[in-house]
Amino acid sequence: MERPELTIEVERAPDEVVLHLAGEIDVLTVANLSAIVNETLGEPPPRIVLDMAGVTFCDSQGLGTLVVLSRKAQHARSVLSLTNVGEFLMRVLDITGLRSALMISSVAS
Repeated sequence: MERPELTIEVERAPDEVVLHLAGEIDVLTVANLSAIVNETLGEPPPRIVLDMAGVTFCDSQGLGTLVVLSRKAQHARSVLSLTNVGEFLMRVLDITGLRSALMISSVAS
């Protein structure tokens, strides 16, 4: 069985850091995502954007990690925002009630 992967491309601008995610956010990949967001929060930008356009799967560990990272960003006086959220993930966020716990700036069409 192949190990699921999550690639993360970091794009820095003066007022935000955009993390372009591609692949699966799950129990095997959340540590890397958390490490990169936590590193970014060392000197927090006003906004951290997770571009979810390339995300193909997100399990319960991934959902929990997104909520935890959002709270960590708030404590660091930053905002963590999700953009290009796919229909499947929006449905999961709605079903679990987590949509209101995350800032979603745009939904993929």
